[in-house]
Amino acid sequence: MIFGENRSELRQMYADAWRKFCADELLTPLEAQIAAVVEEHPEYQALVSGGAIEASFTADGGQTNPFLHMGLHLALREQVSTDRPPGIAATHRRLAQKNGNPHTAEHSMLEALAETLWEAQSENRAPDEIKYMERLRRLS
Repeated sequence: MIFGENRSELRQMYADAWRKFCADELLTPLEAQIAAVVEEHPEYQALVSGGAIEASFTADGGQTNPFLHMGLHLALREQVSTDRPPGIAATHRRLAQKNGNPHTAEHSMLEALAETLWEAQSENRAPDEIKYMERLRRLS
């Protein structure tokens, strides 16, 4: 696994990156990306720095999982930077222009990404990039 072997290790990466950012310490490129996403989500900063590493966030309880949300931002930014699937960078630019900024554009795109990943996981297959891009095109 790229981020560690379990949920706690992954979440600890967020906490460490945010702590280092707040202390003005040197960050790795990945830590800088994580800290940028946390910085754009002030509503999650206390959770990240306050020990929510072991917390459970359930849809049944009406809770948004802040780590999932921020992870989707990171995944989307990687997709845009590599233009994979093809055309996603242009779609992001159009939505950023339409919505006023890149972060707002990402928020409009996250649901399509989450839905595509959920379908792939529930059907035990790779994500359908064509269907994903169709969902994104409907936004712009």
